[in-house]
Amino acid sequence: MTAPAPILQLEGISKRFGPIVANEDVTVTLAEGEVLALLGENGAGKTTLMNILFGHYVPDTGRVVIEGRELPLGQTRAAIDAGVGMVHQHFTLAPNLTVLENVMTGTESLIRLASATRAARRKLGELAERFGLAVDPDARVSDLSVGEKQRVEILKALYNEARILILDEPTAVLTTQEAEHLFETLRGMAKDGLSIIFISHKLNEVLSAADRIVVLRGGRVTAERLSGATTKDELAELMVGRRVDRPVRGRVEPGKVIVEAEGIDVGTGGEKRLDQVSFTLRESEILGIIGVSGNGQAALAQLLSGLARPTAGRLTFDGRDASTLTARDLVRLGVARIPEDRNTEGAVGDFTLWQNTVLEKIDDPRFSRRGLVRRQAAREFCRDMIARFDVRGGGPETETRLLSGGNMQKLIFGRNLSDAPRLLIAAQPTRGLDEGAIAAVHAEILAARRGGAGVILISEDLDEVIALADRAQAIYRGRLSPSVDADHLDPRKMGLMMAGVWDDMADAV
Repeated sequence: MTAPAPILQLEGISKRFGPIVANEDVTVTLAEGEVLALLGENGAGKTTLMNILFGHYVPDTGRVVIEGRELPLGQTRAAIDAGVGMVHQHFTLAPNLTVLENVMTGTESLIRLASATRAARRKLGELAERFGLAVDPDARVSDLSVGEKQRVEILKALYNEARILILDEPTAVLTTQEAEHLFETLRGMAKDGLSIIFISHKLNEVLSAADRIVVLRGGRVTAERLSGATTKDELAELMVGRRVDRPVRGRVEPGKVIVEAEGIDVGTGGEKRLDQVSFTLRESEILGIIGVSGNGQAALAQLLSGLARPTAGRLTFDGRDASTLTARDLVRLGVARIPEDRNTEGAVGDFTLWQNTVLEKIDDPRFSRRGLVRRQAAREFCRDMIARFDVRGGGPETETRLLSGGNMQKLIFGRNLSDAPRLLIAAQPTRGLDEGAIAAVHAEILAARRGGAGVILISEDLDEVIALADRAQAIYRGRLSPSVDADHLDPRKMGLMMAGVWDDMADAV
């Protein structure tokens, strides 16, 4: 008995962006009801391949075949009509519209006299119930949590009769519980006949959720494995071409207090973003701040970076009042920051790599003199940083927007750690990074700690905080828990703290 024909065939796909090879002779198939994981390091060509399938890009060579019919290339509408739906890593919803309005957008003719809202509401409700994607159709998208927004994106694809669903880094901004619920939902969808491709760097979720794994490296398919016939170690090595070991924290004796916060509020009344926040940070110490997205992490990072002002309480940096210091003042004093949103806060996409590399150092005499930028020195600095931090995808003159998300993150990291900082604020530093890049970033954070820097590690990744932090505090609704020493950090306790349960912790210090 012959196997049924695949629902999807990507055959001989190649795509270049100038000198950069994104995909080279890539062939991938997908069966009906199969969950396929695309795995690879940053810049391996995974998202480019899926954008070709969804009609965002036209390949230089190759073809896309769905259920035996060749798909017109570079036509998103044709891909949608053929049953392809895509949930992008950065959501594409209109925040000022309701869930129902977002789902219906683009599905009705412009010459239609009346909107079929009632039928749409009924169809959306049936899809939500069938696939376990509960969401209020009348809720405004701007009021939804990240996990709820992702459900809306998936429902929008299903509303358009998607039979092939693409998810690009679907758990990058989800909590562990939200990620587990998502994959439980996806497995149910696959049993119902939906075919799923998801891009991920997280080896645990790839092994638990996928039926089959295709590994890309340097734009080419380098391996294919059944999930039950491989291991995390093998997949990590297949991704990067070498064995990957994450660094171990080790013990370093902390020095004097660098940062001290006492009873800090940010915002007033019912709009408090931080509420009576207190903590200390010493030299050669990593303080982990763990919490579910939206509980005040952004406000804390902005406060420490000079982008927000306390409305109550006391904040000191190296013994001096820091409540009125500007972002420029703090950069000059040795404060480095890795922002949570690399695309809007970390880099200017239309600037070149060398321009972004010196963006926060432009008044440094190495890079400017009498108001003129020393371009050659800036380019040389950029080349050194590219080599040290393994930034792939171009040279000093490359536009930053052409980098993959992970390589953009490495660029930002390099800019901040190339000169030894006094204080490092690292917000979600490894979000969207591959296994090799995560190991490299962790090594740099620990090296900064050994060099005497104090590190505020703001993360939603429990494993990351447990691996790196000397102490940790949970953030919940703008409040910080008591500090817990590294010897007492465990997933169960931290999970409870992330939910605001910490009043009876016996070993909090």
